[in-house]
Amino acid sequence: MTILRDAAMKSKAWPFEEARRILKRYEQTPPEKDFVLFETGYGPSGLPHIGTFGEVARTTMIRRAFEAISDIPTKLVCFSDDLDGMRKIPSNVPQQEMLLENAQKPLTSVPDPFGTHESFGHHNNAMLRRFLDTFGFDYEFYSATDFYKSGRFDEVLRRAVDRYDDIMAVMLKSLRDERQQTYSIFLPIHPETGRVLYVPMKKVDAENYTITFDDEDGREWVLPVTGGNVKLQWKPDFGARWAALNVDFEMYGKDHSTNTPIYDRICELLGGKKPEHFTYELFLDANGEKISKSKGNGLSIDEWLTYASTESLSYFMYLKPKTAKRMHFDIIPKMMDEYHQQLRAYPTQDIDKQVNNPVWHIHGGQPPESKMVVPFSMLLNLACVAGASDKAGLWGFIKRYAPEASAEANPDLDQAAGFALRYFEDFVKPTLEFRAPTDVERAALVDLAACLKDPARAVAEIVRKQEAAGEDKPAPEVDLASDDFLQSVVFAVGKNHGFENLRDWFKALYEVLLGQSQGPRFGGFIALYGVDETVVLIEKALDGQLANS
Repeated sequence: MTILRDAAMKSKAWPFEEARRILKRYEQTPPEKDFVLFETGYGPSGLPHIGTFGEVARTTMIRRAFEAISDIPTKLVCFSDDLDGMRKIPSNVPQQEMLLENAQKPLTSVPDPFGTHESFGHHNNAMLRRFLDTFGFDYEFYSATDFYKSGRFDEVLRRAVDRYDDIMAVMLKSLRDERQQTYSIFLPIHPETGRVLYVPMKKVDAENYTITFDDEDGREWVLPVTGGNVKLQWKPDFGARWAALNVDFEMYGKDHSTNTPIYDRICELLGGKKPEHFTYELFLDANGEKISKSKGNGLSIDEWLTYASTESLSYFMYLKPKTAKRMHFDIIPKMMDEYHQQLRAYPTQDIDKQVNNPVWHIHGGQPPESKMVVPFSMLLNLACVAGASDKAGLWGFIKRYAPEASAEANPDLDQAAGFALRYFEDFVKPTLEFRAPTDVERAALVDLAACLKDPARAVAEIVRKQEAAGEDKPAPEVDLASDDFLQSVVFAVGKNHGFENLRDWFKALYEVLLGQSQGPRFGGFIALYGVDETVVLIEKALDGQLANS
């Protein structure tokens, strides 16, 4: 067993824990299909949202973890339930009247309200695939419409007829009395209107594999269950898909968890082996409500990628999948910075820690080197005070802070600079609220500016703080380019001016100089923005130019 495999088999990272469960399926004999099949499902009733992406990202993490502990080949299938009838009209798409006229039709039979694809289902499938391709996922895309109409589901549909009574018994236990009277696992697609019908069956013929039913107008129809004439209700469809494809793993949201025994039992009744599954907590919008495709609430993938990198979104998906997480724009800076913190830590860690580091799972064991020499949060603060309108403006400050950095050598930093400018303009700038300093804060700011102008005074300020604290330390060497030296100056000024809780001092710096209640490590900010520029900024605040702007 390799060093990596040994570490992976002990790792407490959730992708490895799931991978080990999957491996147990084949402890005795390898899979007959010669590979392990991971599947994710997508209901294209609305535009794909981040939750949809999350299933593929997290499943891919488990797949890569499995490949680290097993030599069995793997495959990932993204399955679109695009033959489902459109029961709800998404509120965030155009041509609402047209969509209403096509209600109950399969999503691949509903005209595309955007006018770019063969149908609404095809449009949403294309969006999903574009998003997944953006992230470089390795997957095969399957369409329910194709599978039903091409006959690839015919065998499992015939089995569903053969075991109709048994499957119905499973389903009826989960339904209210009223629903039991009209329920059937089969949903015929009307030969004339093309609508998916929710009607009771008059007969299920196991000899001819047909169903007999009356439509809404009372007319009787007989249809074969094969060839795309009939689809399965969504709960039986889950189990049937698992049986037909021999799925080994699928994850889904907590709202599906109560149905898991139903899915599993139907899969077994149809001759399959129930897969391993993983239920994750739901994503919430800014108001704490569940993200919904039909509502269009919460962040979209495009919105996230307007302000942050693909890796930062993958990092968010890795964190605590069994904890409900609020997804709003204000989490983006934190995700950007934490991702790069983990990336920088990775080369310094031993193998046991590396396999528990999120970046191992984000990059399939091959994380790149972070070239992000300036944190994203610092770039936001720089955009605030520098008045830069493009990346070139920010790079002028970055080059002085890190002379060897460049857009070519630090592509992640160059990309982040563009993200920071857009994020600042859209979310930070409208909320800036500068205030005037109090008398105590004013005196401290005057002293801080004086220390930045006079290095000898800065050293004296640090020594005074050390003596007051009873610290026996030598006087520091002056280094106005050092984050640590500048932070020591800021720290000493706050202590020497009576800020017992230094959080109050730093909060004052942020509110007076940056117009925000939170901010960066201030010594690092001074080093990035420039000592002279920071003195000018302080003087503007003392003159009332910031609070009045």
